[in-house]
Amino acid sequence: MSIIRDIRELKKDDTHLARLLDKVQEYAELYLIAKQRQRGCDEIGEVATLKDDLKCIIEEMINYCKKQGYILEDIAYDIDSIADEIVKIND
Repeated sequence: MSIIRDIRELKKDDTHLARLLDKVQEYAELYLIAKQRQRGCDEIGEVATLKDDLKCIIEEMINYCKKQGYILEDIAYDIDSIADEIVKIND
C-alpha cells in the first residue's frame, strides 16, 4: 500500500492530518493543471513555484506523520508521482 493510501486511512481519526491531506490535494491539482498547460516548461515560472509549494506541504504532512508516530522511516518520493497518485485516489 502506498504512503498516500495509508495517510488517507489515518486521516479518519486525525482532523489535523485530514486538513493537511486536503491541502496537499488542492496543491497537487493546481500543480498538475499548470504543468499540463505548460508542458515542456516544467522548471519555468509558475509551474516551478507550484511544484515547490506542493513539495513544502507534502513535507509538512510527512513531518506531522513522523511526529505522531504514523511514519517511522524517511520517505523518498517523486513530486510528480505523488501528485498523480493523490489526484487519482480522490477521483
